[in-house]
Amino acid sequence: MTATLDVVIPALNAAPLLARTLSAIGAEANAEGGDWHAAITVCDGGSHDDTRAIARDSGAAVVSAPAGRGGQLATGAAAGSAPWLLFLHADTVPEPGWAASVRAFAAAPANATKAGYFRLRFDSPDPRARRIERLVAWRCRSFGLPYGDQGLLIARAFYDGLGGFGALPLMEDVDIVRRIGRANLVPLDAAVTTSARRYERDGWLVRPLRNLSCLALYLAGIPPHLVARLYGR
Repeated sequence: MTATLDVVIPALNAAPLLARTLSAIGAEANAEGGDWHAAITVCDGGSHDDTRAIARDSGAAVVSAPAGRGGQLATGAAAGSAPWLLFLHADTVPEPGWAASVRAFAAAPANATKAGYFRLRFDSPDPRARRIERLVAWRCRSFGLPYGDQGLLIARAFYDGLGGFGALPLMEDVDIVRRIGRANLVPLDAAVTTSARRYERDGWLVRPLRNLSCLALYLAGIPPHLVARLYGR
């Protein structure tokens, strides 16, 4: 069956989290039947763990590209041919109801030149996580800057017309949403849960400040490969 939606996931040593993401996608991706069919492509950046095996065991296609999220996303998108693309990070889990929201967005003709993104939640009970979630929602409303961990749903024709993802080591998400344009970014009626490990490791204050510093440097014209040194992993 020809895919209606290509789900593209860049991965690098993502074994601890990838299975959870793929399971959540598979639970709903093709559940509605009819003419709706989703295909999953994991673009691996040279993992040394079980990332590729986990992806194949889930039924996903696996392609390879040099490490770097922008290039991996572009390679994964080029591997498919579905009219719609959904880009997700390996540690971002769509919550129940995501597929219905995606399908409703894709069915609206006006969205052929728009892109959708999910509400963001963290997999942490820490009250500070809720504050960051509210700040993310405000950032999206006020500046039209959803990040890659919120997913990106976009028609392939629109994506191709924009030139797709740039081969950037960092800020590939900011780069493409700026080309999409604030007026063409639409919040989906669904949420995703993403890993809070960087916030728990670096601190709920330090990590957002580091992210903001990276964004400011990028917008000021600092090359992404230099910004990536500040971002860390």
